[in-house]
Amino acid sequence: MEQNIAETEDGKIREQEFKTEVMNDYRIAFESRQASLIGRKEVLTGKAKFGIFGDGKEVAQLAMAKSFKKGDFRSGYYRDQTFMFATGMSTIREFFAQLYADTNLENDPASGGRQMNSHFATRSLDENGEWKNLTKQYNCSADISPTAGQMPRLVGLGYASKLYRENEALHYLDNFSHRGNEVAFGTIGNASTAEGLFWESVNAVGVLKVPVAISIWDDDYGISVPQKYQVTKQDLSEILNGFGYDEEKDQGFLLFRIKGWDYPALMEAYEEGIRTVREKHIPAIFHVVEVTQPQGHSTSGSHERYKSRERLEWEKEHDCMKKMREWLINTGIATEDEIQNLEEDAIQMVKDEQKAAWNDFINPIKEERNDLINRIKVAAAESENSAELSQIASELQNTFDNDRRVAMKAAFKSLLLLRENDSEEKDQIKDWRDKQIRIGRENYNTDLYSRTAKAAKNVIQIDPVYEAEPKKVDGREIMVSMFTAAMEQYPELFAIGEDVGKIGDVNQGMAGLQELFGEIRVTDTGIREATILGQGIGAAMRGLRPIVEIQYLDYLLYALQIISDDLATVSYRTRGGQKAPLIIRTRGHRLEGIWHSGSPMATILGSFRGINVCVPRNMTQAARFYNTILQSDEPALIVERLNAYRIKEDLPSNVGEMTLALGQPEILQEGDDITIVTYGACVDIAREAMEMLDKAGVSCELIDVQTLLPFDTSHSILESLKKTSRILFLDEDVPGGATAYMMQEVMETQGGYYYLDSKPITLSAKAHRPAYGTDGDYFSKPNSEGVFDAVYRLMNEVDPQKFALYF
Repeated sequence: MEQNIAETEDGKIREQEFKTEVMNDYRIAFESRQASLIGRKEVLTGKAKFGIFGDGKEVAQLAMAKSFKKGDFRSGYYRDQTFMFATGMSTIREFFAQLYADTNLENDPASGGRQMNSHFATRSLDENGEWKNLTKQYNCSADISPTAGQMPRLVGLGYASKLYRENEALHYLDNFSHRGNEVAFGTIGNASTAEGLFWESVNAVGVLKVPVAISIWDDDYGISVPQKYQVTKQDLSEILNGFGYDEEKDQGFLLFRIKGWDYPALMEAYEEGIRTVREKHIPAIFHVVEVTQPQGHSTSGSHERYKSRERLEWEKEHDCMKKMREWLINTGIATEDEIQNLEEDAIQMVKDEQKAAWNDFINPIKEERNDLINRIKVAAAESENSAELSQIASELQNTFDNDRRVAMKAAFKSLLLLRENDSEEKDQIKDWRDKQIRIGRENYNTDLYSRTAKAAKNVIQIDPVYEAEPKKVDGREIMVSMFTAAMEQYPELFAIGEDVGKIGDVNQGMAGLQELFGEIRVTDTGIREATILGQGIGAAMRGLRPIVEIQYLDYLLYALQIISDDLATVSYRTRGGQKAPLIIRTRGHRLEGIWHSGSPMATILGSFRGINVCVPRNMTQAARFYNTILQSDEPALIVERLNAYRIKEDLPSNVGEMTLALGQPEILQEGDDITIVTYGACVDIAREAMEMLDKAGVSCELIDVQTLLPFDTSHSILESLKKTSRILFLDEDVPGGATAYMMQEVMETQGGYYYLDSKPITLSAKAHRPAYGTDGDYFSKPNSEGVFDAVYRLMNEVDPQKFALYF
């Protein structure tokens, strides 16, 4: 009898706990919906620039959040606000702070005002840029806007769990993983699955068999474009069936199809699915259908323009919040009055948080603005331009704009009016403006690269050491020796790429490494450049040190979006809150054929800001760059010289320790008449030309820039130019590419124009890709005769008699 009473009381307790939990879930979802509604109004009334929200996905995200544990990672898109609120990775106030672009990191810890709303991130690093214990917090990798761009990174976040589980040497890194028990959660909208990045990522996850859970929020549209234009057969589940888990082959995905408004079914599916993903590393896809989007795609337009009346009515009836509310009442979990009271409290709470976020954002701006207004008024009282200054102060006081820009413009206009004055009042306005410029630089222009003690620029250079009679080896053997030493020194280091494993890459730079260190650390991949990059990015975000190989420099273009939009901006878009110290290994410059000998440096320089770009002239210098970057916490692209693997070099005795400072050009030969600035394979082209020029009486100074990003931080090229007064920039990129970039750096940034006695010259490849064959290379790219001719003709202008033209 007593046992029955206990069970009854126990049951009642459990029932009450369940009701409390479910009602709390509903409250979170309802608060999220209210945040969307108020957020839209804030944009339409001009208090925010743009809004994009997660309304319609609330209930599914509640269920997903239940299975998300500390140590797990999210790689999602800008509809996941309810999930972020439910896990505690974001708050309503932080949501509004980001909507207003609040630059205070305490208010918007995801990005410090740099990302538009609903672009979420947690901080993986402390204030010193050191890793936090990621297993003791919920983790969200920083969102990006390009559709499906989050998917390649998801591959790497899941791959890290595989490495942490299967490589026992990593088990000591317990601040990053509980032996691989973490799940990488990915989210995407149905329309974005039309992107190739989605399918490449799904295939990579399936092949790798990593603990990834992909949720697809399917609302039948991609902005105004319906499903029939997005997906074959208009049904993702039907297409994905081929990826279903095959028990015999032990490969494939657990597949779930659930309605986005069915709370119990969603809870059951996520609980079952994520448990298996976590325990067995079998990936899963949750196709969440019958999802609605009550406010349309974003604040830039209304969905009433493209959805039929029938569709809009259907969406009202199947709104997940309406359905969950009905379920709560029908099951007796809550009464109408209880729900109404909860909703009223939630509405007030969201309003209060929005107001607090707005005040946190606007009050400092008002204080700064009032300070400037007072300074302008004081200046007006003492100036002959009193009327104009008073007008500026009045306009600033009455403006409805909420940004700092209007105050900066007012200060600028005031200083223009006072430019001929030498007064304390003018200095007061100038001091205000200078302070705001310093603050603005900190808020908007920092953290493109690391600011920690481990920044690449802080790595001390160690020169190669040679025996009295050094061994002559092929350049590739230096790479093998360096990679072997690095693998031994860094247990968290691994290499992936096409052909890097079994054969040690196509040029044998990693020959024998898989046999030495195992397939888990030196691993072949499929032909899938975008997800090779993503595999590295995600793993680097979880404390590992990947080297990802892209076989040829030209093939970086397959992964251009991932490198440019994701890797290059990780530090910047999180304002130093996350990092991905990934090394991209590739080879380029001279070979044969249009797609194996390119040098698209203009593309790289324009797109890869935030990544160090190293262009070594030989394999010793390349090895030194790898050692440097491995000591840093920044990403880098290292372009090995394609035709140097078989060139003999002296083998250093400190191949595992030697480093090379970034941004420091090397003077390879001193001269007096002209400075030749180049890098990579063109160094030898220049040397060959200089032998001929020397016989013709021209003394050349040859400088290898060694890195393009950063570029000559010590301005050593300028010092050379001061001596020679003439300069040639040489490389294999297209006209107007890296040669123009180098010329701008020296002429404009360093002030080199002041020391010129002749016009600066750029000599690049032709505007087209290099044609196949030896002659195709000769007539497509710079050669020694062309370098000689360019320099000699310049010297002819200086002294026509001494340097008479030869044709």
